[in-house]
Amino acid sequence: MSAPALEHVIETSAGLPQLFTLVGAMLILCFYAGKLIKKTSLPSLIGYMLIGALFGPSFKQFGIELFTESVRESLAFITQVALGFVAFSIGSELSMKSLKRLGNGIVWIIFVESFAAFFVVTGLIYAVTRDLPMALIFGSMAPASAPAGTVAIIQEYKAKGNLTQALYAVVGFDDGLAIIIFGFAAAISKSLLIAEAPGHVSEGFFHMLKGPSLEIIFSILVGTALGFLLGQLVRFIKNSHDMLIIVFGMITLGTGLSMMWHLSLILTNMVIGFVLINTRREALVHKVAAPLLEIMPLTFVLFFCLAGAHLQIAALPSLGIIGIVYILGRSGGLIGGARLGATLGHVEENIKKYVGLGILSQAGVAIGLALIVNSEFAELGAVTDGVSHGSAIGMKVITTITATCIVFEIIGPILAKYALGKAGELGKATR
Repeated sequence: MSAPALEHVIETSAGLPQLFTLVGAMLILCFYAGKLIKKTSLPSLIGYMLIGALFGPSFKQFGIELFTESVRESLAFITQVALGFVAFSIGSELSMKSLKRLGNGIVWIIFVESFAAFFVVTGLIYAVTRDLPMALIFGSMAPASAPAGTVAIIQEYKAKGNLTQALYAVVGFDDGLAIIIFGFAAAISKSLLIAEAPGHVSEGFFHMLKGPSLEIIFSILVGTALGFLLGQLVRFIKNSHDMLIIVFGMITLGTGLSMMWHLSLILTNMVIGFVLINTRREALVHKVAAPLLEIMPLTFVLFFCLAGAHLQIAALPSLGIIGIVYILGRSGGLIGGARLGATLGHVEENIKKYVGLGILSQAGVAIGLALIVNSEFAELGAVTDGVSHGSAIGMKVITTITATCIVFEIIGPILAKYALGKAGELGKATR
């Protein structure tokens, strides 16, 4: 069957047989693409993303778009579950004992790199556009990271050491801080836009912060409750296969509740793992984590293949000056801010030099925030040529963030591998 014919079958039928056929074929292709890419010293996940992009909308004009919009929507749950696993694995590495050994330097790194990225990007975008609401929104996108890329590199290359622990902590906690920063920045931007248009009544600054604040608080509460419940359940389980069932069920439950109640699924599942490792014996936590390590490679193949299928390579030429400034400002803010935070926190030299290089990946969270802006800002601000100021910001943000995420999703994992290699923490998988 030709590619266009197969595309038509998948698009029109949207049935399970077609989906299973596509997923099975993509898994095999991604596996061998990953092996091939790895021979060039690039991470396997670049190969997975290339296969996804090859059969996604980026090459639609060649008639090989198998990952159509309806197929991507049907498989969206895989991305959510995969993020849940990634978040849980991050949380299960964040023992208070390990964090105390690293010292307060980690806290310094998280806060300084996040706020440095925010202020650098805000300042640069404002210098280019003279549009403060737009600058604040772009600045608030900058701290958000994509932990999946960093965690995939750590697990693929069996990285271990203090830099590895620091990366787990930073990519785990900075998304929560990014949501808070976005909440404040969006509230200020809304107030500025509302002030432009007479007749609109402001909801008030603190009222606008209510949503992001509740999201953070309830994500932590739900994750804590599920973490304690998981800790009780796994105490009585001996078989590793049974352990996998319970853990898989708990992560899926946390993901489902987060989606249903509009919480942060990354923060919720990270807290589940965090509570587990800090309330149970280390030996028991290892028993919980062991079966997960067996299925994480499969999760990463599916996740990054679908991430590639969502990439719009054609969007890259639309980057323009704002996109270039955002890439440079975010990279400089995160790397420079992480180094400054590490210096203020008096951490070891390897962490100081390389932690900033391991946190550049950006995808889901930033795109999600961009979609919020595009939706909630649509009718705000003064109207010019039939388009409101808020709507113009929303369109510019969604276009730019989508394009820049392609860049960060490619260079982020490569630089993370480079950083771990320079720190001497890559394991036997690279030999």
